[in-house]
Amino acid sequence: MSKIFKSKILNTNNENFRDNFKNMLKDFNNQIDLIKNCGGKAAIQKQHDKGRLTARERIGNLIDENTYFLELSKFAGFDMYKEYGGCPAGGLISGIAIVNGINFMVIANDATVKAGAYFEVTLKKTLRAQEIAFKNNLPIIYLVDSAGVFLPLQDQVFPDEGHFGKIFYNNARLSANGNIQIASVMGPCVAGGAYLPVMCDKYVMTKGSSMFLAGPALVKAAVGQEIDAESLGGSKTHSRISGIVDYEVENDYDALTKIKDIISSININQNNTHNEFIDPSLSFDDIYNYFDISNNSQYDVRELIARLVDNSEFIEFKENYGKTIVCLNARIGGHKVGIVANQKIVIKTEDNQLQLGGVIYNDSSDKASRFIMNCNQDKIPIIFIHDVNGFMVGKHAEWSGIAKDGAKMVNAVSNSIVPKITLIIGGSYGAGNYAMSGKAYDPSFIFAWPNSKIAVMGGDQAAKTLTSLKVSKLGSISDEEKEKIYKKIKSRYDIQSDIRYGAARLWVDEIIEPKDTRSILIKSLCIVNNTSYINNRPNYGVFQV
Repeated sequence: MSKIFKSKILNTNNENFRDNFKNMLKDFNNQIDLIKNCGGKAAIQKQHDKGRLTARERIGNLIDENTYFLELSKFAGFDMYKEYGGCPAGGLISGIAIVNGINFMVIANDATVKAGAYFEVTLKKTLRAQEIAFKNNLPIIYLVDSAGVFLPLQDQVFPDEGHFGKIFYNNARLSANGNIQIASVMGPCVAGGAYLPVMCDKYVMTKGSSMFLAGPALVKAAVGQEIDAESLGGSKTHSRISGIVDYEVENDYDALTKIKDIISSININQNNTHNEFIDPSLSFDDIYNYFDISNNSQYDVRELIARLVDNSEFIEFKENYGKTIVCLNARIGGHKVGIVANQKIVIKTEDNQLQLGGVIYNDSSDKASRFIMNCNQDKIPIIFIHDVNGFMVGKHAEWSGIAKDGAKMVNAVSNSIVPKITLIIGGSYGAGNYAMSGKAYDPSFIFAWPNSKIAVMGGDQAAKTLTSLKVSKLGSISDEEKEKIYKKIKSRYDIQSDIRYGAARLWVDEIIEPKDTRSILIKSLCIVNNTSYINNRPNYGVFQV
């Protein structure tokens, strides 16, 4: 029988903790405002002067009223490509939007950033959006406005497996899978990029836009023909001569209306279902007084979970065994889920041994492995909540077979057939990241709070280890020099473990505000509910015992 969680932090009022959250979120939202400024005011005005909307304006006019756009990978390209003036949001806006009552993946080139040219991170973002759509049977809308490959970095975007050609490979695979794809060319669509709209089910093109495999300058250089862009590949050419374009429209607004008209004329499975549910009985606001984000402090993760799940009610699995991982069944937005979360309080075992919070031990790994298999048997999605330091190390852990028990958990996660949603709320270090379904383990979505960190180990431990190695090679040096080396290494690790660094490289799908966690989980569960996993059976291969 499920139990409503009785909170022990209702009267907690720690102003320092709350102020730390407040300051962090202020900086976080300021950075988002800068990202949403796209390529800057001048670039936005230039787009408007052409009679065109920006990518964000197009999406705003496309989605249904009183719905919100679940944007993904806003921090793509963050602090990267500085020598080229930066690449806000990776020069591409992607996310899930409701159009005509249906959930769509929307992928829109941002022409205010290097004319919508593709950097490597732009490609990664596009491919991830296509992957999410493929997994979850989502239809896709492409709003195309791109000058093609960013030529100064062409070696990073053209020939490899995960480069430009993969977009068109995915177009073909998505079409074969039955995912509806609608493309609207609303500006330039050049070179290899011209294949994208042609490989979609429906093709809309605005007047004044152009699409060609080679522009006028290249055509002249290659074959000696002189021809203007409109005659070569304008909307009139492709709607009346080549016959490639399905619908020629006047402007951006007409293009967005045409997309909605197209959607209303075809049968698409309803993928925006809503369940009845009871809101949590506990206020999420309490968490801001309870979590100390400035310090790796102890906390009971069930206090957070009770503020995410319906009616603050859950059934805990093996609650008195393997306590450094909490496993439980609950509902979120009416969706049945299993939750695997790192427990951050120090545990005293039955044989009087102390277990550190956030560390995975033999017993907790064993428990989590079994619970993950249960969720696969029960056909329910799993939510992994990370604040993990890694697996236990040392003589006792090795002699007890921690590698064997850790391998069980990794095997169970790797071979799960149910959707996995990952939420990082603190640290996600080393093999703990793997066992808790990090990016390499194919989660349907991976979200993180702004205070999160991802690295092979904590900055302090890494800096001490590397300093020790470097000092051993240098021989006898002063304590002052040792301290300099340590600080330099730690500074680099701190930068690289910051969640914005990871989000810039798409290690996570989005950094989210803590207060939005429940609503984003509900939306994500609605999306993964469209996957066809119910009739599949997991195969775990060989398990170490």
